[in-house]
Amino acid sequence: MFMPEKFLPKWIAWEVTQRCNLRCIHCRASSEDTSAEGDFTTEEAFSLLDDIAELSKPVVVLSGGEPLLRRDVFDIAAHGTALGLRMCMATNGVLIDDEVCEGMKKSGIRMVSLSLDGSTAEIHDNFRQQPGAFEGTLRGIDFLKKHGIPFLINSSFTKRNQEDIGNIFRLAKSLGATAWYMFMIVPTGRGEDIFEELIPKEDYEEILKWHYEMEKNEDAILVRPTCAPHYYRVVPQMAKAEGKKFKRRSLTFSTGGGKGCIAAQSICLIDAFGDVKPCSYFPLSAGNVKETPFREIWEKSSLFQELRDFDGYKGRCGSCEYLRVCGGCRARAYAVTGDYLEEEPFCTYVPFRMRRKLEKT
Repeated sequence: MFMPEKFLPKWIAWEVTQRCNLRCIHCRASSEDTSAEGDFTTEEAFSLLDDIAELSKPVVVLSGGEPLLRRDVFDIAAHGTALGLRMCMATNGVLIDDEVCEGMKKSGIRMVSLSLDGSTAEIHDNFRQQPGAFEGTLRGIDFLKKHGIPFLINSSFTKRNQEDIGNIFRLAKSLGATAWYMFMIVPTGRGEDIFEELIPKEDYEEILKWHYEMEKNEDAILVRPTCAPHYYRVVPQMAKAEGKKFKRRSLTFSTGGGKGCIAAQSICLIDAFGDVKPCSYFPLSAGNVKETPFREIWEKSSLFQELRDFDGYKGRCGSCEYLRVCGGCRARAYAVTGDYLEEEPFCTYVPFRMRRKLEKT
């Protein structure tokens, strides 16, 4: 079966374990130290990477939980590297030391992402629910820099730390991060427990406008709002208002493409038990790689096909002139409404067609 290039996987997050040494308030997997290890043996992990490599050569991010709690993680990384996959790792950074860095380099890990959710220990440790987490992550960054391993920083935001957004960006830049990704929380996993802490959609819009101004004037670090697809509406709107074009840059190890929600279009998540999901925050499974080959799930699953059919999108998203560059967050639509084809609930924009209809009435 021929697959158009736009629907080839370019970035896959693989939850190699659900265990974690922290217990963060927003964790999509509700991970903690007693969580399940997962049920991939080393050989099964190798086989999965073989299957992925037959379809495309995406970025594969070894994630968790905390991937460094898995003893064979560098064996898995080395196997992916040998297949020509671009192997990366997402870690909270606390367990990084000289030995870990040597394992990363030997196995071909090409980028490490770490999380900082506050510019101070007080804010970050509160978010991560672990005293010392902030210092542990900074220590991990020092080890990465010592060994010349590139890293990017992810930061997640709710009401409790939204006033710290600018400070965290400046900290990421000062630490020497290759890129900074601003995550807007999707209420899944433990994130459901902090629903009342989600940033209001009006503030959301202002934060995205701040990001545009920051990115427009910033040439030292790459940035990307994540789980914030309507940024891809905000950018052309603000650029048009200024009478200029604004070309965004892309990181080699990002999904690229200049589009908002790309769940099931160029990205997906494989969880610790083999379920393939449209993205890291989407709880529904399109199939399990232990029962169905990855290629078949990616190409033929009804869930993935629905998410690729923009004509099926509903509400304001379905009527929006920015649908094909934004798409609205499908995981957030599902979390809030129970329907992943519904409109993005944290967007304030009223599409042109809907405005015209209201004017006529």
